[in-house]
Amino acid sequence: MSLNPPLTAWRGKTVWLVGASSGIGRATAHALHVRGANVFVSARDQQALDVFAAEHAGAVTLTLDAGDAASVKTAAQTVLAAGPLDLVLYCAGYYREMRATEFDLDEMLRHQQVNYVGALHVLDAVLPYFVDRKAGHVSLVSSVAGYRGLPKSLAYGPTKAALINLAETLYVDLQDSRVGVSLICPGFVETPLTAQNKFSMPALISPEQAADAILNGWARGRFEIHFPKRFTLWMKALGLLPAALYFPVIRRFTGL
Repeated sequence: MSLNPPLTAWRGKTVWLVGASSGIGRATAHALHVRGANVFVSARDQQALDVFAAEHAGAVTLTLDAGDAASVKTAAQTVLAAGPLDLVLYCAGYYREMRATEFDLDEMLRHQQVNYVGALHVLDAVLPYFVDRKAGHVSLVSSVAGYRGLPKSLAYGPTKAALINLAETLYVDLQDSRVGVSLICPGFVETPLTAQNKFSMPALISPEQAADAILNGWARGRFEIHFPKRFTLWMKALGLLPAALYFPVIRRFTGL
């Protein structure tokens, strides 16, 4: 049984992607544009958005800082004024590796502001509209890093865990409202964020492969869309281990 109404016919639908200047967001915006959707793309990088618009006729760019509520609200007003909004995808993200021995409060708060608070700003701007309309779809990009604690993920992991809980609670609360909710948990995807990693990333995939997996998940009405399965299923299995087993396994696997 599908948890959401399947999303398959994109022609003429309006979508807003926040965090679409590169990586998964950009690739998904491209895939939706190809399928005939009316695409609004937002990010802080105006130049990158302009390049996207030049390559995708009709796409509308709205520069914003997801951490700034007023900026998000202004952009949302432009999107909603253009006609019915069918889906919003929050894929803005920030990542710097951190261990507890190098605790940096400013970096911790920066992760929280972009990865989690930004999602709240978007929800504040569009959720009442979806609820009143009794239609629409909210999709949040989290990460397998949010499943359980991982080394070097002190700042990043907790924000992604928060998004997982947020999406689950949104679904519980909205299941009778006809507003769809989906949670996207990628493994390693080749993006500017993962380019910082100095270790070998298992099952690394391209942003285009990620976008295909997301659209396939939406088409199947999935709540959680995780990929690539050859990696994420292992992460899910590890997450089921009791703490006495989980921590030794992670230490052995990562060497940290």
